[in-house]
Amino acid sequence: MNLLRKILFPIVPIYYAVTWLRNVLYDFGIKASKKYDFPIIAVGNLSVGGTGKSPMVEYLIGLLKNEINVGTLSRGYKRETKGFQLVQSSSTAREVGDEPLQFKTKFKNVTVGVDGNRQRGIANLRSLTPKPETIILDDAYQHRKVKAGLYILLTAYYNLYTSDILLPTGDLREPRKGARRADIIVVTKCPIGISDKEKQDIARKLNIKDEQSLFFSSISYGKDLMCSSGSRSIDLFKESSFALVTGIATPKPLLDYYHSLGLKFDHINFPDHHNFSDKELIELEKNKCIVTTEKDYTRLASELSMKNIWYQPIEMQFLADKEAFEDLILKYVKEDM
Repeated sequence: MNLLRKILFPIVPIYYAVTWLRNVLYDFGIKASKKYDFPIIAVGNLSVGGTGKSPMVEYLIGLLKNEINVGTLSRGYKRETKGFQLVQSSSTAREVGDEPLQFKTKFKNVTVGVDGNRQRGIANLRSLTPKPETIILDDAYQHRKVKAGLYILLTAYYNLYTSDILLPTGDLREPRKGARRADIIVVTKCPIGISDKEKQDIARKLNIKDEQSLFFSSISYGKDLMCSSGSRSIDLFKESSFALVTGIATPKPLLDYYHSLGLKFDHINFPDHHNFSDKELIELEKNKCIVTTEKDYTRLASELSMKNIWYQPIEMQFLADKEAFEDLILKYVKEDM
């Protein structure tokens, strides 16, 4: 914890009071949440960044896209446009945000929209022909103007929400008791070899309710690095050093993975969702080879003239009970249509 966060600790009780009151107003119907007559799945977390929301959204898209017409709606964080935008394959990250563009690039036949006003965004998506039968709301756990039918709450293994405190000293967006709204809780970014005993310990720490379902997942790194024109085995990158450029909340797992492979690289780190300046792009161009995350690739590939730029694909994988998770999702979607 840095010094500034410690200095700001007196603000934590004020932040608690504001977020607690906001939730109470929604819980008791004093502030209205709009309900819908079709399936809406909200994916989110209690903390700021770093829990793996994008891999979860992509997992859900992959699960549902062959079953029904699915759409996704994000805020489009750090985009330079306003209001509703329908994401096209030709869109740029500056227009729609990096993660929505990533969804559209990976799933070309899926409808992807961005709008900070989720009610308006849902209305715009549903006005399309054909209209999405199910909408996945990305990073919408605190967006209570919309009442989703299914809430999936993510918490990172290395930073459980029960071990965190509220902003600005900690990373929590709202008090821990907000986890009660979740139907499904997924502990993400777990080590592959996590024991049953540790899972039980985590379940006790999270105080899972009887009506909630708990799952554990990890990140799987692809063995081939990708670019717009093809792929290349990561083993070939052992032959020379490269620049690893990251603009994500928690790059440490990727760094640890690359170190374990014996790769030689210089890490160039930027804040999450960073919009690169012209000066930064000029500096990056000086590297012979760049490897980056898939999210950062959506921003860098269109702004760098160099061709030797690659991204590391990742996927979320369940450590157990994958079928049980998928059954919960499919059952909800089919029953709520």
